[in-house]
Amino acid sequence: MRIGELARRTGVTTRALRYYEEQNLLAAERSDSGQRHYPEAAVDRIRVIRELYTAGLSSKTIAELTPCVVDGRATPELLDRLAVERDHIDRRIADLTQTRDRLDSVFAGASANMRTGTSCRRETDA
Repeated sequence: MRIGELARRTGVTTRALRYYEEQNLLAAERSDSGQRHYPEAAVDRIRVIRELYTAGLSSKTIAELTPCVVDGRATPELLDRLAVERDHIDRRIADLTQTRDRLDSVFAGASANMRTGTSCRRETDA
């Protein structure tokens, strides 16, 4: 399929698809006229790439991980790398949870202020 169709089917811009190629995340064959042509499997590969980007992984890390995810090839080193990335995600989740809890506290204080006129600030915030 051509780049425009792949972009439509995956919801990714053609610019992003070109970037994925530059980062060795995606490969296209070229026609005699230079147009990119992608196999059907590129749709699933783009979905995996997007999921990994959403998880916060860099293009370099994704390039290292996609052989296992896409082609089914794994090594002990790859398993170690996956564990490291999972630990990073777990730490980000913990940090975001703590931030959300703090925001909930601020929201509760602001709501109480709106209802009762009491200060939004806790004694420890002063």
